[in-house]
Amino acid sequence: MAIRKDILIRFIIIYWTVFLFAVAIIARIVFLQFAEGEKWKTKALSISQRDIIILANRGDICDADGKTLASSVPFYEIHMDMKADGLDEDIFNENIDSLSFCLADFFKNKSKDEYKKELVRGWKKGERNVLIKKRVSYSELKQIKQFPIFRLGRNRGGFIAIQKDKRVKPFNILASRTIGYLREGEEGETGEKTGFSGIEGAYDHELKGTKGLKLVQKSSGNIWMPISDANEIEPKDGRDIITTIDVNLQDVAETALMKQLKLSNADWGTVILMEVKNGEIKAVANLQRDSSGNYGEYFNYAIGASVEPGSIFKLPSLVVALEDGYVNLTDTFDTEGGVKYYYNKPMKDSHKGGGRFSVQQIFEMSSNVGVSKIITQYYETQPQKFVDRLYSMKMNSPLGLDIKGEARPVIKSPKDKYWSGLSLPWMSVGYSVQITPLQILTFYNAIANNGKMVKPHFVKAIRYHGQIVKSFEPEIIHPSVCSQQTVEKARKMMEGVVEKKNGTAHRLKNDHIKIAGKTGTAQIAKDNEGYGIDVHSYRASFCGYFPSDNPLYSCIVMINNPRGSIYYGSSLSGPVFREIAELVYAKSLDIHQECEPKENLSTEELPTIKNGYRNYLETSCKALKLKIEKETKAEWVDVKSVNSKIVCLPNFLNSKSKIVPCVVGMGIRDALPLLENNGLRVTTRGRGTIKSQSLEPGTNVNKNDSILIELI
Repeated sequence: MAIRKDILIRFIIIYWTVFLFAVAIIARIVFLQFAEGEKWKTKALSISQRDIIILANRGDICDADGKTLASSVPFYEIHMDMKADGLDEDIFNENIDSLSFCLADFFKNKSKDEYKKELVRGWKKGERNVLIKKRVSYSELKQIKQFPIFRLGRNRGGFIAIQKDKRVKPFNILASRTIGYLREGEEGETGEKTGFSGIEGAYDHELKGTKGLKLVQKSSGNIWMPISDANEIEPKDGRDIITTIDVNLQDVAETALMKQLKLSNADWGTVILMEVKNGEIKAVANLQRDSSGNYGEYFNYAIGASVEPGSIFKLPSLVVALEDGYVNLTDTFDTEGGVKYYYNKPMKDSHKGGGRFSVQQIFEMSSNVGVSKIITQYYETQPQKFVDRLYSMKMNSPLGLDIKGEARPVIKSPKDKYWSGLSLPWMSVGYSVQITPLQILTFYNAIANNGKMVKPHFVKAIRYHGQIVKSFEPEIIHPSVCSQQTVEKARKMMEGVVEKKNGTAHRLKNDHIKIAGKTGTAQIAKDNEGYGIDVHSYRASFCGYFPSDNPLYSCIVMINNPRGSIYYGSSLSGPVFREIAELVYAKSLDIHQECEPKENLSTEELPTIKNGYRNYLETSCKALKLKIEKETKAEWVDVKSVNSKIVCLPNFLNSKSKIVPCVVGMGIRDALPLLENNGLRVTTRGRGTIKSQSLEPGTNVNKNDSILIELI
């Protein structure tokens, strides 16, 4: 009985323990279901569902004509999920050799064995994300999708392609520093990049658009699938930025600068080309030599380099004296043999001899002594007046550019603690002041623009899906930096620098386009050691505008620290300026004066006309309003000028097949198809008009015959 009672007690205890435990479980279930039901439903959803950010398409940056300067293109990262639901061991083992071979043969960055080793290691570890290759193009992606295993797709083959966007610049380094760059934004996990320099940074808000949101849910295979949701937010594409840059003129400026930098082995150089009337920057090049001797765009010297400008600062100095009425262009000053001492410190001219010269001549020959004597004579007792006049012309004010990184100009005042008796004379010739190339160009541009100073700008419009949503009008910084009389005198001085024989830039004078400007050769101070330490430490500049009689473009060329015997602005920067001016002249129809057609041309005035195809000749003469004698209907003609008329003589030989034609007097455009159609292999030498041919006209053409034609 005792044993039975003991068993019964134990059974009752176990029964009630199980019963109470079951009640507790049921109570907990009821509590979780009703009291905390919403809480756990929300938590479950947070684990299985989430919002993902959808990045907007970043807008393009275009040149003034709509050509793309920067754009986002898709590329892909290829990964492999070794635990994909349908990827079993048999499929993997049967195809791993073929897949490894295809990857090695396609990318050529690793061997077949290296690929196989990495993939097998990932398989054994059961990795869900084995990186295969970064930066794969769309065309490459389509081919990779056909590789063994990968062709089975994501679920059965574990193939994963993650799209990313890459910012590309179709014109490579052209204006790349002005266009700017992107970097990883604060929300780096989304893959979003933000602009941090140049136009990319200044207009990042417009370019990046608005991000969207999409609700996704985790499914089998750890794959996040989109869920239809009324609250989904679609991304809004970024807007396009239409810049003022002309990619053709940009190429001209950059090519000319690159050539001179390589010749002089200089540290860096910058070129800025601006439209006079509206301040639009048509080209800006910044090239710097790297440690390997190659040149690239690494720093925006045009707006970020505040340097001592040297002699190109003589223009604002003399404008001050002219505007205050102290001097006129015909007033003369003694340059004292080309050397002047200020507080026992010599100021020298680059040319020896000195003499007495007018203000006009002092500027043309860039006399340091002459300019410093003019300024000290009238402002030594009132230096603040000189400085205040510079300030009134906005020489000490930053331009307030949209692009970040503009250096502040430094023009010290007599109130500054570092002012001394040397400050005024040295400031007058471009030392003891600091200013950026774009800031000094803006002043020169104002002189070219009849005194009106316009703010330089790099962007002309904002576009969205092909429609202009905002345009930028020219902004006036100063309605008139000086009087019209002073403007005319300043322009006359700059024209003399190029047009006069004693002008420092007289070698820039040419028959195509008139140039006005000022040369500058500034010696570079070596840290705390001052000037004169290194004979090659110079900064060569030329700043001006063209055409001088009707200014359309202003331009500055600055080349820093050339390593060679040539370091003057006239010899180094001047030729770059002239090359740019001539190429702009050749490309811009608005510079050319409209020709007045003459009714009757003399034989000497008739243009040079080449022999050739009669129909082309008649069309050209009709367009040029030239009289032509139509005495023949021959297909090919020889041309002569007789009594102010163009006479066509028949050339029946050239109409025969398999006969060597006569192409002397023709251009290559007519001669080449004529010769090749007759079965001849053509070699040319020279350019222009054909002066001789190696095969005698009228002879039969044999198989594989070659003919050499020489042109002059």
